[in-house]
Amino acid sequence: MDRPVTTLFMLMSVDGKISTGATDDLDVDKDFPKIAGLTEGLHQYYEIEQTTDLWSFNSGRVQAKIGVNTKEMPNKTPVSFVVLDNSHLNENGIRYFCALSKNFVLVTSNDKHPAFSMEESNLHIVYQKELSLKDALITLKSEYGCERITIQTGGTLNGLFLREKLFDYVDIVVAPVLIGGKDTSTLIDGKSLVSQSELSQLGVLKLQECVMLENSYLRLRYEVIR
Repeated sequence: MDRPVTTLFMLMSVDGKISTGATDDLDVDKDFPKIAGLTEGLHQYYEIEQTTDLWSFNSGRVQAKIGVNTKEMPNKTPVSFVVLDNSHLNENGIRYFCALSKNFVLVTSNDKHPAFSMEESNLHIVYQKELSLKDALITLKSEYGCERITIQTGGTLNGLFLREKLFDYVDIVVAPVLIGGKDTSTLIDGKSLVSQSELSQLGVLKLQECVMLENSYLRLRYEVIR
């Protein structure tokens, strides 16, 4: 393949929600630790996350939501982070990822993004006049040696990855909770299909593993059938 092997890795509720509500004040990382019945087994998701690929693809909106624009600088990790962002990360957010990452690659269509005025030795910018996830992945492999990458973006971007046939594997940790709410982000959001002619855009999966974790959590691992 001319692009990296991709794995969608997410934490979701039994009804497929990846947030606890429809506002940026609500977030599973902040809220699940406060909820009896969820906090006890939550550590398993973060432990599994530590075993994922050494490249991670994220969205600027999600990262801003969890506070990287105001966080203190973290310790360096061996992970290279890729963030797709046009307007959500400020200079502190960029420096945060540079401090955290082996290599930090910003993918943007905003030629006035604050990252362009910054000088960090491990900061790389992939500028696209129009967003192309496929082209971004091809660049990550050809220019930065990325062979495998874990996708941890929001529902809308996940929907673009799905429709463009860019998922190879899906690795989901299911928390024992029902969240509900038609406006709450799900694992896959974005444009809905409206005709049978579009059914080829579905992501049909083959189950590789189903693991019962502690405290009623589940881990589901699939291969995407092409």
